[in-house]
Amino acid sequence: MAQADSRQEVIVVGGGPAGLMAAGQAATRGLQVILLEKKHLPARKLGITGKGRCNLTNTAANDDFLRTFGHGAKFMRFALGRFSSRDLVSFFNSLGLETEEERGGRVFPRTQQASDVVRALVGWVKEAGVKIKTAKAVRQIVAEKGRVRGVVTDKHGTTEEFFRGENIVIATGGASYPATGSTGDGYALARALGHEIVPVYPGLVPLETKGDTAPMMQGLSLRNVRAGIYVQGKKQVEDFGEMLFTHFGVSGPIVLSLSKDVVRALSRNLEVKLVIDLKPAVSHTALKSRISSRMHARGRKKISNLLKEFLPIKMIPVFLKNSDIDPDKPGSDLSASEQKALRMWCKELCMDITGYRSFNEAIITSGGIKLSEVDPRTMQSRKVQGLYFAGEVLDVDAGTGGFNLQAAFSTGWVAGNSVTARQG
Repeated sequence: MAQADSRQEVIVVGGGPAGLMAAGQAATRGLQVILLEKKHLPARKLGITGKGRCNLTNTAANDDFLRTFGHGAKFMRFALGRFSSRDLVSFFNSLGLETEEERGGRVFPRTQQASDVVRALVGWVKEAGVKIKTAKAVRQIVAEKGRVRGVVTDKHGTTEEFFRGENIVIATGGASYPATGSTGDGYALARALGHEIVPVYPGLVPLETKGDTAPMMQGLSLRNVRAGIYVQGKKQVEDFGEMLFTHFGVSGPIVLSLSKDVVRALSRNLEVKLVIDLKPAVSHTALKSRISSRMHARGRKKISNLLKEFLPIKMIPVFLKNSDIDPDKPGSDLSASEQKALRMWCKELCMDITGYRSFNEAIITSGGIKLSEVDPRTMQSRKVQGLYFAGEVLDVDAGTGGFNLQAAFSTGWVAGNSVTARQG
């Protein structure tokens, strides 16, 4: 085994947003820092976030911000208190990257380019004095007598090297978008040191539906709709906003936000249904009256034409097929049961959820390092001295809107400001 650089005060494993923030913060405090990234370039996943626009954070009020983390809210309270969304915006502004707020409090770089975020962040880290070494996959963290001593790396399976370090920050990300380097490496490293890993699942992930209803409407985007998830016949959660039909099922913002409850239910082999309200501002009673009056007033027209007042054009043939209604039938001939079918389609379009997409399509990872084994005030392991965690490798996740990226930056900031210089 080759002996690499002389002893480092801090070794950061992973060059994503959490790792870069941790490395930069430690270096600005005067510590000697080396960052090891297994890919040839750091921050590859950051460069594709937000569809290439990079939703940095969200301006939601503190309590609302914390609420998005569910069970992880208590753990995140300290980190977000130390480095908030406002602090993050100021940080990037100080690097010359202007930001702007969009609908829902989402914050983006004014240039609308994630690559500019990566460039600013990596430039800051290098200027702080961090040594970035790429193509360095960490295969083991060495610990003795309850304290870290260094890491063993290889160059994609060839030359093995040992880097000695007093503090090690694991910021390897989760398991989503594995092509960018997030392949769950941090879980194995932590498990080998005695940490428990909460089972990981794809998070913020599109859902698969039964039958051909969704595929027949592939590409149709719905706005201002309400969608609810029912497990074993009981409503679990709902959301309002936009969604999209795909060749395999459904996707879009509200579907992604609901997916966590779906994944949990399906992992327990429970029955899951998605119920969509296309007209949430209109009650069943009001819609029933509207349908009846329209069919009576314009009854000579074919039902396929009348339906344009109630459904998106791409949805009409699908509704007619599923309801077994002749598209040439005059509106006035629509029976009471057929009118009810239209009303139910508008208010309670129901689809069986059969699965969810893989980590290749998941925005984040749910699960990870068990939070009770990490000190939220420092991000240091409660099991191994000198070992820290930051970012998606932790069992912390939230909905869409910039919350997860803020969590990565905040936990990275805390870790980078908690590592200590060697004594003597």
